[in-house]
Amino acid sequence: MKLPIFLYGSHVLREPAAEADLEKKDDIRALIADMKETLASADGCGLAAPQVGVPTRILIVDGRELVDAYPYLKDFTRVMINPVVVEESSRTCEYSEGCLSVPGIYADVRRPESIRVEYFNDNFEKVSETFDKFACRMIQHELDHLDGRIFVDRVAPIRKKMIAKKLLNISRGKVSARYKTKLD
Repeated sequence: MKLPIFLYGSHVLREPAAEADLEKKDDIRALIADMKETLASADGCGLAAPQVGVPTRILIVDGRELVDAYPYLKDFTRVMINPVVVEESSRTCEYSEGCLSVPGIYADVRRPESIRVEYFNDNFEKVSETFDKFACRMIQHELDHLDGRIFVDRVAPIRKKMIAKKLLNISRGKVSARYKTKLD
């Protein structure tokens, strides 16, 4: 089922998410299926459970639509349940980011160049994996959502000042998106 995506200004986006209860496998599978359908219909590359109003540590990323710009993402999809960053590089890089919860705004964000994450996959198997390049970027962006952060929190102060009015409009629901949105 397609779920509404909560917009900037919604409280659920600012709360740290709770760990998913791995005993509730059916509930987790249903949420993941809904998140995948929602992400596909919104033409995004990542979605965290808080973005659909569920304050749980689950995220999905799908880079397959970005293959023209990033050929190495040809088969890249991940479901991460209770992900934890266990290592990050001291080297950083900057990319332009956008977000389904902040439609129409893009800004450069500096993040670690690579990370190692431990998580449970959608088969409930524990995984430890290292990511770099744009895959790393997508995962870090979604991990921020699980911690109550949004990419605009990481932009340079001057840029944040430049987008302040747009952010205010989004928080008031004055925004157009091609997918269903919601404010709490």
